[in-house]
Amino acid sequence: MGRLLLNCDIGESYGAWTMGLDAEVMPFIDCANIACGFHAGDPSVMRKTVSLALAHDVMIGAHPAYPDLVGFGRRSMACSAAELEDLLHYQIGALDGICRAQGSRVRYVKPHGAMYNDMMAKPEQLRTVIQAIARYDPQLPLMLLSTRDNSAAQALGAEFGVQLWFETFADRAYDGAGHLVSRQLPGAVHHDPETIIAQALTLARGESLVASDGSDLLLTTDTLCVHGDNASSVAAVQRIRHALGEQPAP
Repeated sequence: MGRLLLNCDIGESYGAWTMGLDAEVMPFIDCANIACGFHAGDPSVMRKTVSLALAHDVMIGAHPAYPDLVGFGRRSMACSAAELEDLLHYQIGALDGICRAQGSRVRYVKPHGAMYNDMMAKPEQLRTVIQAIARYDPQLPLMLLSTRDNSAAQALGAEFGVQLWFETFADRAYDGAGHLVSRQLPGAVHHDPETIIAQALTLARGESLVASDGSDLLLTTDTLCVHGDNASSVAAVQRIRHALGEQPAP
């Protein structure tokens, strides 16, 4: 079993408002998806989070979103292709500038919230996102949801020369197509630590999950998303690392 990259949405504090346990979770992740100021984060938070990531040798990714601080980027917005590309370039560039001032750079892109869900549901929006990344820097990989059939996304990545990192979740239920079950439905989110650990190991081994319709679901997993917004989540991240044989038991 090869090393599985753990990624975490991070740097989501804003002004006097603090969210997440960034300092506690950072030592256990490989990739930090840093908010770029549109759904969360601000210039000072971005600078501090970049510094924290560099101190722990964690890869820095841009985590752009729709301009929706009130809704935490979880509400869809009707954007033209040009507007969406502008939003991506603005946010990637902002974080990249802060990284460069500290001798580093953005290493990949993972859209947030509604922007992420919309690009997975709308092929033309995914095309726009991949094209925007290619125009900014074709060396930046795009992190996106792994589904039962990734062929359409892979074709777009090949068309624009953008590498794709397929992401899975240890704490979410999947439907038969490999999409995440809506949070509004019962059982969509796993809360039992043992269930989360077991799903993480299943994904890391390249084995099939059982989808909500009872079918076997095999997902390509380049990176596993973990959550670090409370103490129990941080403990779960530590336990996943231990279960993968990469950290001592917490």
